[in-house]
Amino acid sequence: MSFMKSFAAGTVAALMATAAYAECEIASGNVNVLANDFPALKAITSTAAECTGGVTIAANHNKDFRNFSVQALTPNPAEYTSVIVANSSIVPLLNEGLIRPLDDLVAKHGQNLGKNQLITIDGKIMAIAFMANAQHLFVRQDILDQVGKPVPTTWEEVVETGQSIRDAGIMDHPFAFLSMSDWNLGEEFVNMYLGHGGEFFKPGTAEPAINNEIGVATLNMLKELVSMSNPDFLTYNTATVVPIWKSGNLAIAQLWGSSGGELLGSEGSAEGVAENTVLAGAPTVAGGDTPSSTLWWDGFTIAKNISDEDAEATFIAMMHGTSDKMVEANNDAAVWLMDSYKPGPAAVGVAETATGGADPYPMLPYMGLLHQAIFEELPDFLQGNESAEKTLADIEAAYIAAAQEAGYL
Repeated sequence: MSFMKSFAAGTVAALMATAAYAECEIASGNVNVLANDFPALKAITSTAAECTGGVTIAANHNKDFRNFSVQALTPNPAEYTSVIVANSSIVPLLNEGLIRPLDDLVAKHGQNLGKNQLITIDGKIMAIAFMANAQHLFVRQDILDQVGKPVPTTWEEVVETGQSIRDAGIMDHPFAFLSMSDWNLGEEFVNMYLGHGGEFFKPGTAEPAINNEIGVATLNMLKELVSMSNPDFLTYNTATVVPIWKSGNLAIAQLWGSSGGELLGSEGSAEGVAENTVLAGAPTVAGGDTPSSTLWWDGFTIAKNISDEDAEATFIAMMHGTSDKMVEANNDAAVWLMDSYKPGPAAVGVAETATGGADPYPMLPYMGLLHQAIFEELPDFLQGNESAEKTLADIEAAYIAAAQEAGYL
């Protein structure tokens, strides 16, 4: 969508927007937020909960939130007044008509929002973005120095460097990425496929276009990477990998930029880990020049099936949750889009990935079906149980069945 181009441009140019908010008092209403579970989002909801008056404020942080957000917003009244979403997780809510346009609330309470915070779809503001994100490399500079290798800029160099670390007897499993056999694994395929220059669908259609040489190359590179990872790689999500990094048992990882602040901090880290952690842009692959990653925004929505009073209370609370006060107290927790954000070391990886020309994650109504088919079929290949060609054929067949059932094909 046209918004994504302007979002990417805004991220490259400044990694910030404009916002200024006063303290928060709400006369009445109920606020109940559903969100993913990581520190940056908890900072927002805990700040929103500071609002006083007759309002009640609650939040549910759940890493599986996207699996039940549609179900939760379908009743009237909805179970939640707001869902914090990203590029992909907003699409099912849009498809089902479960979130309301925010133009009137923005006019009344959000005059200072920056343009690249306004998620505008078909001419209506449907979400307010507050942070940028992307997956990129985290490396241990001291370990790279031990094997005489620079920070990798390509996935081929990641494999080569990982092998050097293994050959030197430093680590048996020097690499990790978010390869849990759920949405995370699908995202690793998406990242790598885009890095290879692939297109997911035939132009202007919902017909899949991944069963090709680029798909094979993508799978083969992913298999090389998991060979550098722990045999338990299918259990690796952010909550798993971050503690392993802090323990000092990884040398290279591809993680979300929103983990940067935590991993650059020394709290809970083994001696020498945090001070030697370096963030870098996502690598390219196969001689290409596009980072193998996707650009993301996170933002809040307001449920449709709630009262106008609760909608306004929720909007005011979330504006306070994303205020300068929150940013100043949590500057390094994310790459924030508010004017008080001061880009620091934690922003380097996201900034380099954005300036390198990474593509936004596709905001297409049927992309979620392809994403799911990918992560359901990929484990057999990565575990050596079937060929790349068979896996791609299985992904294609699973997607086509789901897309036909949904009416896209």
